[in-house]
Amino acid sequence: MSGAALGIEIVVVFFLALFLLHRYGDFRKQQRMVLFGTLLAWYLCFLIVFILPLDVSTTIYKQCKIDHEDHASTPTLSPFPANHTTANTSVTPTKRSVLKTCYKPWSYIPDGIMPVFWRVVYWTSQCLTWLLLPFMQSYARSGGFSITGKIKTALIENAIYYGTYLLIFGSLLIYVAVHPEWHLSWYELQTIGITAANTWGLFLLVLLLGYGLVEIPRSYWNASRHGHLLIKTYFKASKLMTEKADAEENLEDVMEEVRKVSESIKYNHPLRKYVDTILRKCPVDYQEKMGRNMDDYEDFDDKQNTYPSEKSLVKLHKQVIYAVQRHNRTRVQWQILLQQAIHLEDVAKNETSTTHQFVHSFPSSEPAGWFSRYVYTATVEWYWECFLKCWFYRLLSVVLTLFSVAVVWSECTFFSTRPVLSLFAVFIQLAERDYNYLYIEMACFITIFFLCTCVYSTVFRIRVFNYYYLASHHQTDAYSLQFSGMLFCRLTPPLCLNFLGLIHMDSAISHQQKEQTAYTSIMGSMRVLSFIANGFYIYYPMLIVILCIATYFSLGTRCLNLLGFQQFVGDSEMTSDLIDEGKELIRREKRKRQRTEDGENRRREWKERYGNQRDDYTARNRTSHELKETSYSDTVTAGNNRQAKYSRSGSRPERDCIELLQDAEPLDFNAESLTDDPLEAEPGRHAGGRYLSMSSSRSRIFDDV
Repeated sequence: MSGAALGIEIVVVFFLALFLLHRYGDFRKQQRMVLFGTLLAWYLCFLIVFILPLDVSTTIYKQCKIDHEDHASTPTLSPFPANHTTANTSVTPTKRSVLKTCYKPWSYIPDGIMPVFWRVVYWTSQCLTWLLLPFMQSYARSGGFSITGKIKTALIENAIYYGTYLLIFGSLLIYVAVHPEWHLSWYELQTIGITAANTWGLFLLVLLLGYGLVEIPRSYWNASRHGHLLIKTYFKASKLMTEKADAEENLEDVMEEVRKVSESIKYNHPLRKYVDTILRKCPVDYQEKMGRNMDDYEDFDDKQNTYPSEKSLVKLHKQVIYAVQRHNRTRVQWQILLQQAIHLEDVAKNETSTTHQFVHSFPSSEPAGWFSRYVYTATVEWYWECFLKCWFYRLLSVVLTLFSVAVVWSECTFFSTRPVLSLFAVFIQLAERDYNYLYIEMACFITIFFLCTCVYSTVFRIRVFNYYYLASHHQTDAYSLQFSGMLFCRLTPPLCLNFLGLIHMDSAISHQQKEQTAYTSIMGSMRVLSFIANGFYIYYPMLIVILCIATYFSLGTRCLNLLGFQQFVGDSEMTSDLIDEGKELIRREKRKRQRTEDGENRRREWKERYGNQRDDYTARNRTSHELKETSYSDTVTAGNNRQAKYSRSGSRPERDCIELLQDAEPLDFNAESLTDDPLEAEPGRHAGGRYLSMSSSRSRIFDDV
């Protein structure tokens, strides 16, 4: 079991990262390089979070062994004088009796594995976040038509980005060379680089953590209030409809530019292959329209027309990719939000139901599975949606609030080692006395998982206009996916160091002579930069208190609302107007869906009611025609030779008429045409189609006159 826990967690974390990438990315449409880079960044960050508790338990076991070795080398201390003798020699209190036996943890990782593991994981993630992912972002957003063109564009866009790194590193080297009293080795330079990266990450970490510690418990508490949640959904619907209309208008403008370019550049123009590449990125309906209005056989004339340059086509290609992706994202999000609003309205209606049966406004057309038939029935659904769910969310919100309070308190007091004021350090030290490694690992995992949830959920929620936005249901663009990977790689190392400081496992902060974790040894000694280790890392996390207070009173939301950005503020007039507008939009969509379902139901009823009658009538009609044909052939064969002679001369057109009458069907005949016009299905009328006179007998030709 020594390496089994590590192997299992490596596999589980990989599938977790793959599941999240499948939820936000699109495996079929997005580039393989984008998906691989994002998956690798997420996987490494999640791996650090899941493996760190194993490193903590292994370090505690090593510290126990070191304590026993030191105790074994220390002479025995007796409480009696040297010349004192006792009759009972078994009573000899010693220091050795205080220590307990060290038990190897079930998840113990052998020596030499964790340092190599952390070194590979850390430096790979840092190369991704500072070098590769910025380049891949520019490459994915580039509108170039070739790999060389995309690489060139990415290098130009990142020239300033990489130049800044070179300037900082060169300035540091010059500063060290000018001061000969500084003898910095490669290890110390490496530590300075790691410290600079962790300082930048900690600066952003405190901002995101202060928001998540308040917003996550509050979001679950608000989720238990169905009325508040429904009103906020109306507000989101109004904003999303505005964004959807803007996206559609932007797409129309871009498609108009594409149409003009496609009409100006003909089939034999050198730039036509670039235009075809742009057309393949357009929606299918726009491609069909442009294909019908295009004459590929018209030659181009360089003297008469002015053609766009390759640079302008690259820009247009980039605009098409962005416009199509934004249009598809808003369309899918609108359908999801509409379904949520309808469900919340159903919950509000069913809360007053006396039958305790959950009734949906628009039942699913798909047949119910065994889970819905036997387990999650209508009664169970009513009790969960209308009664149990709200109380479950309230209880969860209270538990998360207690965790948030414990985190805030520990962030403000983790530097105090005597007495130990950090709550998480107290819990770990209590378990350390009994060497309860399972409890230590579970406490570490729950703590760091809660911290990561607060930070990562904020990364998934924030939105920087339309440049960075993580949308579920495969609607996140390549730029946002890679930007999230960059943020994860920059936030995870300082988050883990902060967690080790909370439980007093980082000697650079706690100033205790303890065995360091393998993760801390890779980070290097922060004492190289004492003003950061003793100042910034200790006092800056205290700003979480101010950020939590600002988040609780929604100061950031109110400031954005004053600047003109539409935010959900309860006492704002603009918010009330948007709520009313969203309610009307949802009502309109429900009426549209209701009309569609009513039309389908009427069509289905007509088909079920008159479909069988028509089939029976058609069968009887064919039988009668066969009988007429048989009697006609018998009459013809029963005549004499002279009559047969004339009948053969005149039988061809007569047979054609008979066959024409037998096979008479309307040209546009289908089964649904009967249901659209109920008059055709009345008794006494032929059900064969529109041309009734062709299927009627001669004796009844004037019956309707």
